[in-house]
Amino acid sequence: MFNLNLSCLPVSSLSGSSSLQSFKSINCNGRLVDLSSPKIMGILNLTPDSFSDGGRFNTEKSALEQTRKMLTEGAEIIDIGPQSTRPHAKFLSAREEIKRIGSVICLIKKEFPEALISLDTFYAETVKFGFNEGIDIINDISGGHYDDKMFDTAAETKLPYILMHVNPSYETMHDKIKFADIVISVNKYFSEKTNELLSKGVKDIILDPGFGFGKTVEDQMKLIDEVKYLGFGKFPLLIGISRKSFIYKPLGRSPLGINEETQKLHLKVLQQGAKILRVHDVVEAKKTVDLFRSTST
Repeated sequence: MFNLNLSCLPVSSLSGSSSLQSFKSINCNGRLVDLSSPKIMGILNLTPDSFSDGGRFNTEKSALEQTRKMLTEGAEIIDIGPQSTRPHAKFLSAREEIKRIGSVICLIKKEFPEALISLDTFYAETVKFGFNEGIDIINDISGGHYDDKMFDTAAETKLPYILMHVNPSYETMHDKIKFADIVISVNKYFSEKTNELLSKGVKDIILDPGFGFGKTVEDQMKLIDEVKYLGFGKFPLLIGISRKSFIYKPLGRSPLGINEETQKLHLKVLQQGAKILRVHDVVEAKKTVDLFRSTST
């Protein structure tokens, strides 16, 4: 059985600076966002069935309160998710997603104008709705696979687009695949998809290796170890490992019981050039980002 051996790895042993290039900025609705220093993306699930916080923030009041909390704790991006993508989650249409979002985006923008909002959806229709409400970033877990209008819509909005590595259909999203070489496979996918996006006029692309989606524990740990080789140094990397099963299951713990291990991995990917951490626990991630900044200057 695979052993996630992090217990003997002190946080201090991971300190150091990244050798990758620094990305200057992304253009979010005309606002240039500096990526020379890592950013924290706080997860705001509007779903009743998310595996770790389902139902906690699916009212306007609770969503605003959680947004305020995450921004106060150090998040700069709020990632709004109207649909759970955990295994066996209920599938929603774009219309159902839009109904679930309601006025949340508009209210957050009004209450917290400094906040950047990303919208976690694989529907072009939901992106168009979110764009009219004021979103700043598109976060598409499907890499354009699940809606053939997504890339054109991303080009029309001119918003930064988060491109995630994933299996090619919704039904096979979580099917485990053993890749001959996970890093080569992910880079091939990124190369093909970024070329397509660039040809359509999408200028700001962020890469997400897709932790928790169709990959073995061993392959996900290899991705952690070799983050620095992803994306050819051309695009900023987003890492989303918060409460992922490839960390907690080998340890025999719950999603809420792996903070120390998660922060060690966060620090490891930051050292290799990751620019955005997508997290549930903003306070702990902020400590890790601060430690990285203090040891890389």
